Amino acid sequence: MFKGLGTVLRWIFTPVIALILLFEEWGWAPLAAALRRLREFALWAWMERKIAQLPPWAALLVLLLPSVGLLPAKLMALWLVRHGQYSLGVCILIVAKLIGTAFLARLFELTQPALMQFAWFARWYPRWKAWKDSLMAHMRASALWQLARKTKLQAKALVRTLLAKLARK
Repeated sequence: MFKGLGTVLRWIFTPVIALILLFEEWGWAPLAAALRRLREFALWAWMERKIAQLPPWAALLVLLLPSVGLLPAKLMALWLVRHGQYSLGVCILIVAKLIGTAFLARLFELTQPALMQFAWFARWYPRWKAWKDSLMAHMRASALWQLARKTKLQAKALVRTLLAKLARK
């Protein structure tokens, strides 16, 4: 009865997960790097050192902070959408997602060594990472990805050319 259920669920959820991972992958490294630059400020560097020294249970709790901290903004965005302010609501959701991803990425960098002390995390994280990397490799090899990448590079070159021309005027 349930023999093909796993295949069907994988067929249904893999594209959804791929889209989520695409966003996370796009933003994870650059957003974490942006927050990493804040280490130049003494208070920020001190906080990062303290977070990196947390025991595993506290590190796990710290990873919840971006979700909990941005929940009011997300609820406000949904309220705005419900009351007809679609553009503002969606903009707030996007900004909240970007901020949340930035903080989650940086916090994960800081807490990963502590999290690896959990047996379940040490067992499942490498499997998750391998699966995610494999999925991303398939996406990057796709014709659509290659076309988007080529278009992005062409757009960047065009913007640089236009900016150079404007700078000369």
